[in-house]
Amino acid sequence: MSWVASACVGFVRSCVVLVVSMLVPAVWAAGVAVAVWWRSPWTWIAPFVWACLGTLLLLRPVAGIVRSLLARWTGTVIPDGYRELGAVTQLSTGFWWNGHSYEKTRRDAEKDLRLRVRWTDPANWRDLRCLAILAVTAGLTAAVPPAGIVAAVLGFAQSMPVLGVAGLVVAVASAPYAWRPFGPIAVRFLRPTPSMALANRVDELTAQRADATVAQAAEIRRIERDLHDGAQARLVSLGLSLATAEKLMETDPRAAKALLKDARVGAATSLSELRELVRGINPPVLNERGLVDAVRALAMDTPLETAVNAGGELRLDPPIESAVYFGIAELLTNAVKHAQADHAEIAISHDGTGIVVLIEDDGRGGARIEDAGGLAGLRRRLAAFDGTLELTSPNGGPTRARMTVPCESL
Repeated sequence: MSWVASACVGFVRSCVVLVVSMLVPAVWAAGVAVAVWWRSPWTWIAPFVWACLGTLLLLRPVAGIVRSLLARWTGTVIPDGYRELGAVTQLSTGFWWNGHSYEKTRRDAEKDLRLRVRWTDPANWRDLRCLAILAVTAGLTAAVPPAGIVAAVLGFAQSMPVLGVAGLVVAVASAPYAWRPFGPIAVRFLRPTPSMALANRVDELTAQRADATVAQAAEIRRIERDLHDGAQARLVSLGLSLATAEKLMETDPRAAKALLKDARVGAATSLSELRELVRGINPPVLNERGLVDAVRALAMDTPLETAVNAGGELRLDPPIESAVYFGIAELLTNAVKHAQADHAEIAISHDGTGIVVLIEDDGRGGARIEDAGGLAGLRRRLAAFDGTLELTSPNGGPTRARMTVPCESL
C-alpha cells in the first residue's frame, strides 16, 4: 500500500473512530446543553435521566461496533463475554421456571430472564469503562487528522496560508497513525475479565449439565420403549417356543423341530433389533473404524449427495468422536429437513491443535442458532470439550458450519 493510500485509509478510519468513541459523550453533551438552555436547577433532572437512559441503550451497540471495526481492520476478535440466557423449564404445576421466578407462560419467563440478565450483567460496567476511556484516549488522537483538515480549510479561507499549510501537514502526517491506539485500548478494556469468564463458564457448565440430564433421561426412555416393544417381546415369545418344543420333543418331534426353527429365526431377529438399538447409542463403525469411516457410512445413508474429504485417518478419544459424529449427523439432518438441500460437502481435518469439521450444503439457508433450538444444544455439547460451532447461513444459501474441538490426534 502506497503512502498516499495509507494516509487516505488512516484518515477515514480516524474519522470513524472519532464518531464511534464520541457517541456516548455526545449524549451527555446534548443533555448538558439542554439543561443550560433551560436555565433552571430543577430542569437538570430530565436531561440527566435522558442521558443515563441513552448511555444504557448505546452501551452494547457501540461496544459491538468497536469489536466489529477491530476485527475488520486488524483481524483481532474480542469475545463479548456477555452472560448467556439460562434454560426455561415447565414444571408439573404448569408454571415456567427461569432460574429466578415462576411465570404463567414461557414467553413471560423468557422475557423476565432476558431483562434480569441484560441489566445485571457485569459486562455493562466493563463496556461503560471502555467507552469512557476510548473517548479521552483513542477519540482524542483520532481527532487530530480531522482537526488538521478543519484548520487547513479555515486557514486558506481566511487568507492565512501558514495556518492552512500547517493544518494540512498535520492531517496528512498523522492520518496513518492517529487511529492505531484504538486497537490496543479496545483489546485491553473490552475483553472479558477473568471473573466474567469464570462466571460465564459456570453458567455454561450448568446449562450443559441440564442438557446432559435431559438427554440421558430421553435416551433411557427410548431404550426402555424399544426393548419393551421389540426385543423383549420377541425374547418372551422365544422362551415360550422353547418350552413348548421341549414338551413336544418326545410326543411330536416334527412339531418340536418346527418350533425350534421358528425360535432360531426369532433369536436372529432379536439380535438384529438389539444391534439397531445399540447403533442408536453409538454406531459400531465409529468404535471399530473411527470417525472418518463412520461419517462416510453416515453420508451413504443420507438422502443428500454428500462428499466427504478427510486428511487421513483420525483416531480421537471416544467421547470427542461421538460428539463430533452426532454433530455432523444433526447438521446433515437439518440440511435435509429444513434447508431442502440436494448436495453437501464435509471436510474433516486436524490443524495441529484440534479437530476441524467444515460442512456446507446448497440449501435455501436462513438457519439460526436459537436459544432453545437443536443447534444451540449442539453448541453446548461441543462446549463441554471446549469446542465451538460457527454458522453462516444467509437467506438463499449456502449454509456453512464449522465445528472445532481442541484435541490431539492419535
